[in-house]
Amino acid sequence: MEGRPLDDAELIGRAKRGDVGAFEELVRRHRGMAVRVAYIATRGAADVEDVVQEAFVKAYMAIGRFNDGAPLRPWLLRIVANEASNTRRASGRRTNLALRLAAQGRPSDDAAPSAEAAVLADSDRATLLAAVNRLREVDRLVVGYRFMLGLSDAECAQVLGWPIGTVKSRAARALRRLRAMLEKDATGDGGIGTAILVDGNDA
Repeated sequence: MEGRPLDDAELIGRAKRGDVGAFEELVRRHRGMAVRVAYIATRGAADVEDVVQEAFVKAYMAIGRFNDGAPLRPWLLRIVANEASNTRRASGRRTNLALRLAAQGRPSDDAAPSAEAAVLADSDRATLLAAVNRLREVDRLVVGYRFMLGLSDAECAQVLGWPIGTVKSRAARALRRLRAMLEKDATGDGGIGTAILVDGNDA
């Protein structure tokens, strides 16, 4: 692969023709975000690396069915999320969510809608994570993927298997629940966990 770096579409084409090296390059490009998605989906289970590795094996086996011209990242992350969900259900683990790696995720190009915008305050991350862990599963996932990993609405929709409108509405509701939870914690704990989420006018 000399000269200019190949884009994902070119690498996918080569991978479909049996070029293992091309698929390995795709893995290198997308592995970081895959690990972060697996952390959220498994609630920080110890076998995240195994989940990611198995997901990429499944992606390689399915690459021939990948639709040319479609974005690769959400397709890969959907496989990772499904594998992580299956693993967590099979093991029955309910470990606490570990988002230290997720916090390193780069934000997506499209900002969250103003009615759902959220700012995560690093100064009180422990309080935030404790509250996120108390959310119901669908709320925890959409908050984690959309606002902590910075996936776009479209990427979240594909990873979660929801319509984009559902992602937006559930994200808004999840943030309202999280904010209410944090406010209640702040009142009960004498001020600990103050304004972690700052948003626009709720719809």
